Formats: sequence, C-alpha cells, structure tokens
Amino acid sequence: MSMTSSGATAPGAYGNSGASGVGPPGSPDVSGASAAERPRGLLRSGFGLIGPRHGRHVLSVEQVDSLALPIGDDGVVIGVDAGGGPAVLGLNRPTPYDVVLIGGLWTAQVLALRAAATGARVAVETGRAQAWMQMVHAMGGGQNGMSVHDVGRVPPQGASAGNPVLVVRDCGMRPPRGRVVAGPWQSILTLLPYLSPVAPRLLRQARLVGVQRVSPDEAAEIGRALALPRGDVDSLPTLADGVTLWCADRDRQYVMTQPTDAETGLFGTPRRMD
Repeated sequence: MSMTSSGATAPGAYGNSGASGVGPPGSPDVSGASAAERPRGLLRSGFGLIGPRHGRHVLSVEQVDSLALPIGDDGVVIGVDAGGGPAVLGLNRPTPYDVVLIGGLWTAQVLALRAAATGARVAVETGRAQAWMQMVHAMGGGQNGMSVHDVGRVPPQGASAGNPVLVVRDCGMRPPRGRVVAGPWQSILTLLPYLSPVAPRLLRQARLVGVQRVSPDEAAEIGRALALPRGDVDSLPTLADGVTLWCADRDRQYVMTQPTDAETGLFGTPRRMD
C-alpha cells in the first residue's frame, strides 16, 4: 500500500478520493451522478447509509426541550383510586423499600402476581406454602420467576436493576426478623392479617403501609401510629372487600383492587378474611 510522505493514506487506497468517483472494485461509477443519486449508488454497493433526508427527522434547538420520557409513573397497577384512575405502586427501586400490608392473603397474592407480570422475581416466605402453590403452578411451576420458601429459609436473591426482586413475607401475626432484608432493587412486602405486638415496629420501618378492614380498636391504634385524620380512622372498620388505604408519609389514598378474569380464576373474588 502506497503512503504519502506525511503518513496519510494515498488517494484511492480506500474508496473515494474527493469527487473523482473512484470506489472499490465492482462499485458503481458515481462520478457523474448528482448529489442525490451518489449516496444511493454507494448504498447499493454495500458502503454507506442514507441518513435522514426529511424534515420530520430533524428538531430545532428550541424543540429539544420538549422531548420527555414518562419516568416516575411506572410500576404495578394495584387498582383504581377514588377518581377511577389507575393506582400504580413502584416496587422496583434502586433504594430499599419496605411495605407492610395489614390485610388479607387475597390482596397480597394479587400484588405478587402483578409484580411478577412486570418482570420482577417474587420470593415468598411463608408458613402456609399450600396457599401459594396454586399460584406457582399457574406460573409454570416456578420457572417464571416465583419461588416459595419456609420461614427463615429465603436464600440471597441477587437483585439488580435488570433483575428486581419482591420478597413477600407471609409469616403470620408475629413474623420473625427476616434473613433477607430490603435493599437496592429488592423490596419487602410483609403481610399482617391483623394488628399484633410487632406491628408498631414494622409500621415505623415501612416506607408504605396498606390497611384493609380492621376492628375499631385496631383502627384507633393504627391511626395513632400513622397520624391518620379522624375521618380515615372511622372509615377503616367499614372498608369493603378489596379496598385498601395506602399511606406513605403524609400521603393517603384509597384504592379498590379489581381482579382480572385470570386472577378471579386463581384467587376467587376479593375478600378480607382468609
């Protein structure tokens, strides 16, 4: 290969040189082609790509700021809010996220199934494995990202941004301290059927608390723990099946979880009692 004295490649060594139209062997002679035809000739020879040629592919500097992505509203659709709009719970987070649900198994299972549908792996820690096995079988026998473990036997999950995990702790009224804790991309959902002596500690640690129908005494205690207004405290003993009051810091939202046909086939209709 010939080189110039400056070390640059000699004209004609690779493809075209200026407007001479000289190309690789077998390439079309585009020396006499117009500016519009020349790129097409090179494309047919296997070299080069035709770039944007239309105004719709081009943005002005002023228009760039209008580009936006819907970040922050993704997650699991857990039902509808009071206005009939979708209520979305973002479980896959880069920071630890603890959720406590004082409610029924039905709601916890629907949340777990919907989390798995978004691509999260779900690990269930439970003392009643049979209550979860129908769901595992429906998802392919554990091949689709759901596993069930005895209490205290959940192995490290190896959560990551591309492999988020939800650990559901269905361990009764007094769940022991878990071996697997919340971490980056690994959220923990603790299910409490009723209020118990360990509930105040769990409520203090939780970033989000869901409360379904409870007794008036339990409602009063939950109201004190979460600093709920009197109206919310009075409503808790009257909530319908499938309705949950979700509380995060000073935000509160009533959500009705409505099952799909597939969820009704698996879990039945919404219910508070198991």
